[in-house]
Amino acid sequence: MKIAMWSGPRNLSTAMMYAFGNRADFAIWDEPFYAPYLKLTGESHPMAAEIIATHEADPLRVAMRCSGAIPAQKPHFYMKHMPHHMIDGVPLNWAKDCVNIHLIRHPARVIASYGKKRDSITGYDIGYTAQAALFDKIGGLVIDSSDIRQDPENMLKKLCTAIDLPFDPAMLSWPAGPRKDDGIWASHWYNAVHKSTRFAGAEGPLPTLTGDNQTLLEDALPIYEKLAAHRI
Repeated sequence: MKIAMWSGPRNLSTAMMYAFGNRADFAIWDEPFYAPYLKLTGESHPMAAEIIATHEADPLRVAMRCSGAIPAQKPHFYMKHMPHHMIDGVPLNWAKDCVNIHLIRHPARVIASYGKKRDSITGYDIGYTAQAALFDKIGGLVIDSSDIRQDPENMLKKLCTAIDLPFDPAMLSWPAGPRKDDGIWASHWYNAVHKSTRFAGAEGPLPTLTGDNQTLLEDALPIYEKLAAHRI
């Protein structure tokens, strides 16, 4: 089985990657198309030059690996993807052979979290429009990060049942620290999850946003709600 897990940033996506990566039967790939996206767009993301230099930046080669043999002779392959990386010139045909899952999170929480890592945020950065367009194009399952944090075991069991994969309790915890499968960008983005050993508990009240961030929320919220209506 190949799983393509699609989500925007600051969305429990790395914790989910660690959960699947803690299973003995899964190979993991962290944001395969990040380097191609940065090279094609010239976006000034943190560590952009290092990411392009360290990771495969040719989208055709990345796509071939996505559709090729599963690494490390594992039976299953988990790929963490971001919908807004799939710009013009980046192939998507490989996704038809994957179980496509869309991981979502309330945009108020995403914007508040993302703002701690970058001074300027655009609607494209948080990825809701791209995720909705991708969902309309390829379909798949939808799972909400707040549901996972509320009840990790039952939600992961529910997800595994939905994709016909036996549940493994190893998904519920992992060792603290970085992983060999982390992208080089982990040193900037993964500080909190590197301190974790399991999914964090249920989230509190939604953060209050102001100014441009409030405008971002107003634009993203209807898209999130449309996707959330499909969640398992």
